[in-house]
Amino acid sequence: MTSPISVTNSSTIQKRLRVGLFIPCYIDMIFPEVGIATLQLLERFGLDVHFPLNQTCCGQPMSNSGDEANAAAAENLFVRNFRSYDYIVGPAGSCVKQVRCHFDTIEQTDDVRHVRQHTYELVEFLHDILQVDSFPWAEFRQSVALHNSCSSIRGLGIAKPSEIMGEPFDKTASLLSKVKGLVIVPVDRPDDCCGFGGTFCITDEAVSARMGLDKVHDHLRHGAEYVVSPDMSCLMHQQGIARRADLDLKYIHVAQVLNGGPF
Repeated sequence: MTSPISVTNSSTIQKRLRVGLFIPCYIDMIFPEVGIATLQLLERFGLDVHFPLNQTCCGQPMSNSGDEANAAAAENLFVRNFRSYDYIVGPAGSCVKQVRCHFDTIEQTDDVRHVRQHTYELVEFLHDILQVDSFPWAEFRQSVALHNSCSSIRGLGIAKPSEIMGEPFDKTASLLSKVKGLVIVPVDRPDDCCGFGGTFCITDEAVSARMGLDKVHDHLRHGAEYVVSPDMSCLMHQQGIARRADLDLKYIHVAQVLNGGPF
């Protein structure tokens, strides 16, 4: 087991790590500030971070809809873009889960296996690989509700799901606990789905909207001022519901908090 990497002392391990930054298409188009915060945060640790300009969608929407031909094209392009990096890091659990768990429509070459095995969601990369023990530049004096997505919890193991017995753990909460002034408020159903689910929110709109509204009220009921998540897709869904219902909640990606802003 490697020892934790100090944020104040760039080690030779960090300097030789070449990281490919994977920014999901919806973040690139709608929430570019999340991609920028992710890049800045990774660079704070002395990593050699690269952003392949030819990257596009990872293929998740097509895969979820059963369109294997177009999913395969996106998956092959993803592999070509990221096969040369030691690690691939992205600020989105559902997209990382797609790469790690569902790149099955293409031939499993050495490059494909390398990409699948070395693609990490941002929180798990900071927590498990870099083993970050402090964020001295970060301060966020707010009460926040934490939302870990279904993909992050049950696909990537970022936190313990409530339906499984065992010792509780939450990697996102562990990192946020190191941010000065931040208070995580407990909620009634922390690992309930918010109803986004990609294509689910289109095919089952009414159910999706009600699930999101229940989640928003759970956060408000416990005094949260912000909702923080590793998955901007879930936050996008919840934010839209809160705005339509004229409810006073703000939504922010965990990368922005850990990077110390801007907010």
